[in-house]
Amino acid sequence: MMNQRRPAGGMGAGQSGVMLLEVLIAILVFSLGILTIIGIQATSIKLTADAQLRTRAALLADRLVGEMWASGGNITELETKFKTGGTAYNDWLNDVKDSVKGLPGVVPDDPDSGTAPTVIIVPGGPIDGENRNAQVTITLFWRTPSMDADETPRQHVVTSHISRNP
Repeated sequence: MMNQRRPAGGMGAGQSGVMLLEVLIAILVFSLGILTIIGIQATSIKLTADAQLRTRAALLADRLVGEMWASGGNITELETKFKTGGTAYNDWLNDVKDSVKGLPGVVPDDPDSGTAPTVIIVPGGPIDGENRNAQVTITLFWRTPSMDADETPRQHVVTSHISRNP
């Protein structure tokens, strides 16, 4: 048998540097995977924060509707107390603008902010000569700290029907 001679490096002349190239490609693929996971994590955190604020808005609106149902009196009295600017509305508004349990970026004193919550009560018409039902629309707006000033505020709208038994 004839002895085959190998080049001085111990590998074939066409194989030099292939292992280094494979390692670099593996590092590149691994890095892209890690960056993708980080991007997904950041998006997940942003969506979770948005969902938390929407839940808070829904709870604040539901609380006001519950107070409307529990309050006595006819629809005219309800409209006076709970519409935008009413006494019960102002008490509720303090909770909406509370930084801990309310919504961020709600500036009800600045009409240009576009974040003042609105409560619209439309009586459904008299029944037996008395107002006994109404449609209530509550719209909450908020701005997250990461939003630009020119961005449209986020909003949550709740519509409910309130009726009184005779």
